[in-house]
Amino acid sequence: MQTRKPKISKELKEKLLDLEKLKYCFECGICTASCPMMELAPSHYNPRILLETIVLDPEKALTKPDIWLCGWCYRCYERCPQKLKPPEILLLVKTHAVEEGILEGFNEAAKIMGETVALAESCYYVCFHPERTKMRQEDFENVLKKLIKNRNKTKRQKIKPQGEKIAIIGSGPAGLTAAYELAKKGYHVTVFEAYPEIGGMLRYGIPEKRLPRKAVDDDVEYIKGFGVEFKTNTALGKDITFDQLKDEGYKAIFIAVGALKSRKIGCEGEELEGAVCALDFLRDVKSKKTVTIGEKVAVIGGGNVAVDAARTALHGGAKEVTILYRRTREEMPANPWEVKEAEEEGIKLEFLVAPSRILGKDGKVAGLELVRMELGEPDETGRRTPKPVKDSNFTREFDMIILAVGEAVDTSFLPKEIELSDINTIWADPITMETTKEGVFAGGDAVTGPASVMEGIVAGKRAADSIDRYVKGG
Repeated sequence: MQTRKPKISKELKEKLLDLEKLKYCFECGICTASCPMMELAPSHYNPRILLETIVLDPEKALTKPDIWLCGWCYRCYERCPQKLKPPEILLLVKTHAVEEGILEGFNEAAKIMGETVALAESCYYVCFHPERTKMRQEDFENVLKKLIKNRNKTKRQKIKPQGEKIAIIGSGPAGLTAAYELAKKGYHVTVFEAYPEIGGMLRYGIPEKRLPRKAVDDDVEYIKGFGVEFKTNTALGKDITFDQLKDEGYKAIFIAVGALKSRKIGCEGEELEGAVCALDFLRDVKSKKTVTIGEKVAVIGGGNVAVDAARTALHGGAKEVTILYRRTREEMPANPWEVKEAEEEGIKLEFLVAPSRILGKDGKVAGLELVRMELGEPDETGRRTPKPVKDSNFTREFDMIILAVGEAVDTSFLPKEIELSDINTIWADPITMETTKEGVFAGGDAVTGPASVMEGIVAGKRAADSIDRYVKGG
């Protein structure tokens, strides 16, 4: 890769200052406190300091690995009092770095990730993929090869653990990270997974285009190298119980089952052929099952899963895909860059509409009856509550409906001793991560509800430390 002396134009400096009112940043530190990447690599990444560097010395920022480490979770934006968008500010700097041929920061960022997390290859694709900067595919692949090579140099041979037995329930980002961290501490770790393959949402929920199966396979094999044992097709509550795990000598259990249960919208017609839940749809496509995709597809919802489902349907052969969302673009929970890329691919978005009924013909989806919405007062999330507009019903023709109105945690397998939160997730102590059942811990989506890959990794690291202290009596 060619490296040039950093330089930045006056026009770009002015654009950076004007972008999202960066020059008026309060420097309150909320972005830093909200950032999972900051917690994972505090010596390498600090959003507030990075924004300060961009303002005061943008040429220096061009060469830093920091600009490449943002995981695009948008937690900084959600909690910023001025609604700055650091991911998009960083994108502008990264794009300029690529144009100038300054890629040493990207190389260093990949090295940092390889040293920081077990799921480095998956994170590389999901969180740090530089395709939006128009980086050459050759440069991208070269850095990925270096990441894998450097990681394999430090990979230990499979060992026979000497410590206590720990059970991990679920093999998503939180579960895999906890397993890896505990194995490094010398524990005998077994991961129990209900599905046939390891990876959770990484395996079954994220489209192949965003996360190749091989990347997940590589990360799983890396974790196996530290002595972690995996048992698939083993569901807690069905194939094994908490009491059995205790009888088998497991000193602690970490529940990291994720939010893999699709919510229904509760309207007429959900049982029709052609009406599918988004997670089931994504899982079937990723598992290479035969999936019938309609020509004219509607996706109900506004989150990342809705956008993933819409793009998957379009890539799978749909002629027209429309995302229908009951609020406005500003309230849409999906990451803005995901929405933008979906639109660039040709996906339509229609706001302030909600389904009242799925229409059918001969047992199959034929269309939707929709009602227009208007926004009222803010709800507990801070977003304005959508309300139906009287006598505004109308119909649209569709031959496939994908329901993506949210994901929930399946709590049906839990014993009564484990209490649930107000949002029907597992309640866990915010400091120790222990549930109301002694020796049973929980984290990730199972506690917070749907979150990002990086947040799951952070939860796994915290859980591993807490379990280590619990087993040792600390």
